[in-house]
Amino acid sequence: MIEVKNLTKQFGNHLAVNNISFCAGKGEIMGFLGPNGAGKSTTMRMITGFFPPTSGTVVVGGSDILTQSIAARRMIGYLPENAPVYPDMTVNRYLDFCAEIRGFAGVAKRQRVGETVERCFLSTVRHQPVNTLSKGYKQRVCFAQSILHDPEYLILDEPTDGLDPNQKHEVRLMIREMSTTKAIIFSTHILDEVDSVCSRAIIIADGKVVADDTPEGLRRRSAFHGSVVLTVTGEVSDGLQKQIAQLDGVASVSVVESDDDRRTLRVFPENPAVPVADRVIASASRGGFGIASVFIEQGRLDDVFRDITTGN
Repeated sequence: MIEVKNLTKQFGNHLAVNNISFCAGKGEIMGFLGPNGAGKSTTMRMITGFFPPTSGTVVVGGSDILTQSIAARRMIGYLPENAPVYPDMTVNRYLDFCAEIRGFAGVAKRQRVGETVERCFLSTVRHQPVNTLSKGYKQRVCFAQSILHDPEYLILDEPTDGLDPNQKHEVRLMIREMSTTKAIIFSTHILDEVDSVCSRAIIIADGKVVADDTPEGLRRRSAFHGSVVLTVTGEVSDGLQKQIAQLDGVASVSVVESDDDRRTLRVFPENPAVPVADRVIASASRGGFGIASVFIEQGRLDDVFRDITTGN
């Protein structure tokens, strides 16, 4: 696993990362979230040995990044932010170069580069200079070098940045497939990506860990978690709202949208773990209203993220 132990980084008077600790094991995809300037990229650079920490350390697969740096880095695949690549090299030559650095030669090198080019959908541009590629393709080339040597641990700093929706889907699929044998940490600003890819999420703000939970656990912190959103048709009056508000287990009812013959209500339960949807639907039906739609809110990650990182 990757063990981050009391990691701290100070730049002059600025404390960028403040005593962060966590572990990430194989089979786990850990999303690393936080607002701009929270310390995400700095933490990832320390995990990979790119930055030395001011204090604390990181142990990667049993090797300390400070005292056994080469051994630790051999096991890591790293995609830095902004996809740094050599612009004058072709895609093929760049990946050849990366394979040589990783110790591959001859047939093994050609095989590894060829497989990676296919896996990252780079066949059509493999002979183009990197500086002629779009931002999305440059990102894919840098992603390719991070997985070229089949590392046990992947550190990905915004791996889908600049990709179109189809490319994002492909990269997310690759990440999920690789997670069965690897520990993967990746940062993202796309909260939907956390839902679709991550088994766990850590949120940092001002250099500190402020949340460590599953995406589902984070959604449960939302004020909207467990609320019932009901749209009814018919001649709607305030009587329905009052009627539902008096039901057992209902804390409050608010109007989301309303017009002459349709109204959408949000019903907040007293306890999100105790469903009230059946009672709410039955009450509306008894009142003679048609049920146009009903769903139970699972919670909103964007609201939770904003509340946690702003301290509200």
